[in-house]
Amino acid sequence: MTSSTLTDLAASGEPFALIARDGATVEVLRGDVVDVDLLGDIPLHDGDGTPREVLALVPFRQVVERGFVCHDDGAPLRCLRVTDHGSIPLAEALRELPSERIPLGDAGFDISDDEYADIVRRVIADEIGRGEGANFVIRRDFTATVDTDPVTAGLTWFRALLQHERGAYWTFLVVTDGHVAVGASPEAHVSAHSGPPAEPGTSIVTMNPISGTFRHPRGGATAETLTEFLSSTKETEELFMVVDEELKMMSAVCSDGGRITGPHLKEMSRLTHTEYMLRGSSTMDPRDILRETMFAPTVTGSPMQNACTVIARHERSPRGYYSGVAALFTPTVDGGHDLDAPILIRTAYLVDGRLRVPVGATLVRHSDPAGEVGETHGKAAGVLGAIGAVDRDDAPAAVPVATAIDEDAPADAPAPRLGDGPTIAELLASRNARLAQFWLDPQAAEGGPFAGRDVLVVDAEDRFTTMLGHQLHHLGFRVDIRTWSEVTDAAVDEAGFVVFGPGPGDPRDGASARIARMRDLVARRADALRPLLAVCLSHQILADRVGLDLAPLASPHQGLQKQVDVFGVPSSIGFYNTFTARVPAGMQHLGETEIAADAASGDVYALRGPGYASVQGHLESILSRDGLPTLERLIGFALEPAQA
Repeated sequence: MTSSTLTDLAASGEPFALIARDGATVEVLRGDVVDVDLLGDIPLHDGDGTPREVLALVPFRQVVERGFVCHDDGAPLRCLRVTDHGSIPLAEALRELPSERIPLGDAGFDISDDEYADIVRRVIADEIGRGEGANFVIRRDFTATVDTDPVTAGLTWFRALLQHERGAYWTFLVVTDGHVAVGASPEAHVSAHSGPPAEPGTSIVTMNPISGTFRHPRGGATAETLTEFLSSTKETEELFMVVDEELKMMSAVCSDGGRITGPHLKEMSRLTHTEYMLRGSSTMDPRDILRETMFAPTVTGSPMQNACTVIARHERSPRGYYSGVAALFTPTVDGGHDLDAPILIRTAYLVDGRLRVPVGATLVRHSDPAGEVGETHGKAAGVLGAIGAVDRDDAPAAVPVATAIDEDAPADAPAPRLGDGPTIAELLASRNARLAQFWLDPQAAEGGPFAGRDVLVVDAEDRFTTMLGHQLHHLGFRVDIRTWSEVTDAAVDEAGFVVFGPGPGDPRDGASARIARMRDLVARRADALRPLLAVCLSHQILADRVGLDLAPLASPHQGLQKQVDVFGVPSSIGFYNTFTARVPAGMQHLGETEIAADAASGDVYALRGPGYASVQGHLESILSRDGLPTLERLIGFALEPAQA
C-alpha cells in the first residue's frame, strides 16, 4: 500500500480508519459500516461463517447491557467491517498528511470552572460521603466550532498527534458518515490474544489500569517534581483503587482471576501516569469479555454500577463515545478472534462542524475542587496542544529529568525515560510492599484447607465478590456467586456455607430494596444457626442485628489501608467503608458475640460468635496484605460448630 492511499481516502467519501500502534507504521483499514444494537451483534463472521475483521466504536450508553443506567443519546455501536487492511511506513504517512493549523471558534468548556468545582464538592459530600462508592469520574467538555472540511481536519490532527504525542497505546483516526474521531489513547482497556497451542480456545486477557496524572512543568520535569508526584497519597490510592476495580472485572472473565505486574510509568509528551498490568486466561468469546469489562474505572469510578448512577446524577449531558472503547476484532488461525480495545479518552470528536473534547477528573475522598478543575484544564490542553489547536509546549520533558537522575551520563547519550533512574524505580517498586501477595503470585490450582466444601456468595452490588470468589476457590471451596436479587431463600437455607458480600450505601436505609433484602437474608441464615461470613456492608448489617450501633465515619475509609487487630492478630487490611459499627471504647463482648474494635474510637473491625464471623475490611482487596490468612481464620471459626 502506498502513501497515495491517504489522498485517495480523503477524496473518496468512504469510511476508513488509521491506526498507529507499533511506532513504525500506520495501519489503513477500509470497509463498510453497520450499526448494531448489542455487543453480541458485532458481525464477526460473514453469512457463510467466514471470520471477518471488525473495528467497533463502542459508546458509553452500551453499559445498559449490564443493567446500568446512563444518559442515553442513542450513539450507535458502529462497526467498520474491514474489507482491506494495509499499512504504510510512519515517515511516509507524515509526509502525505496535511499539516496546516485548523482554526477554532467559540472555544471553551461547556460548564464553568465554578460550576465544575461545585459538582466536585457535591460528589464528595453526597456520594462518597454517603458510602455510594470509593471514587467517581465526572467529565466536562471543551467545545469549539470548526469550519474546515471534517476529513481534512481529522487527517491534520492525526498527523499532529503522530508527530507530537509520544507514548500513546493507539493513535487513531476513524471517519464514518457524519462522524470523525481522532485521538491518542494512553490506555489499553482490555485485550485478548490466543493462548498457547496446548490450550486451544483459551485467550490471554490483559487489562492496563492507569491512574495518577503528573502534568509536566513547562520546560520539563525534574527529579524532585516527579518524586513529589510518586509520593502523593492521593495519586497512589487512586491507582490502587482502580486496580482493585479492574481485578473485579478480570476475576469475572478469567479462570485464574488475574495477576498483577508493575507498577510502571506511562510516559507521554505532556503527561506521565502510573500503571499496572493485569493478566489472566479465559475461554470466553471476546465480545463477552468486552461486555463484562465495560468500562474502565479510570474513566467511570467504582463500584461500577453505582458509578454509572452517580454519573447520570451529576453529568448534564450524555457521554457519547467518551470512556467507551475502540475494539478491533482480528481473525485468528483457529477461527476465533483476537481483541484489542483501547479506551476512548484523549480523543476529539467532530460532528456537524462542532469539535468536542471530553475530559474528566477522578474524585476521591480528599479531592480538592480547585485541583480537579485544574486537572480537566490540563487534560484538555494536552489533547488540544497535541493536535495543534492551541499553543503547545514542545520542550522535551525527559531531558531535564535525565540530567537530574544521572549527572554522570555522557552528553551524547540517549536521554533515559523518566522511570529509568534508580530513585524513581525504587519509589515505584516500593508500592508493591503494601499489596496482597495473593494477587502478585500464581495461585495454587488445587487443594486448600476447605477442599470439597461448597460456598454460596451473595453479591450486594459490588463485584469485589468475584475477587472474593477466587480467594475462596484458592482455599478449596466450590464457589457459587449470586446477586442479592436473584438468590432464593431456599438457596440460603440449603448452602453449606454462605458469604454475604459487600455493597454500596447506608446500612441503616431500610427503604432500599437491596438493604432490606440483605437484612432478611442475613437474619434468616443467622436465625437458623447455619455458618456464615459477612463482609463490609453485610458485616454492618450483622452488627446491627446483634445490637451494635451504626454510624457514619467522620472521614470515609475509601481505599484506605489500616493496620488493625483482628482477635489478637495484627493485620494489614484494606477498607472501603463510609459507615461503621461502633462500641464503647474497650468493649470486647456483647452476649455471645466477640468484638474486635479500635481501642480508642470503638470502630468495629470484626465480629465472631456461634456459627458466624464478619469483617469490615475487604480481605480480597489488593490493599489487604494479610487478607487471605485473615479470611481463612474467620471462615474456620464460623465453621467450627458445623465441624464439631
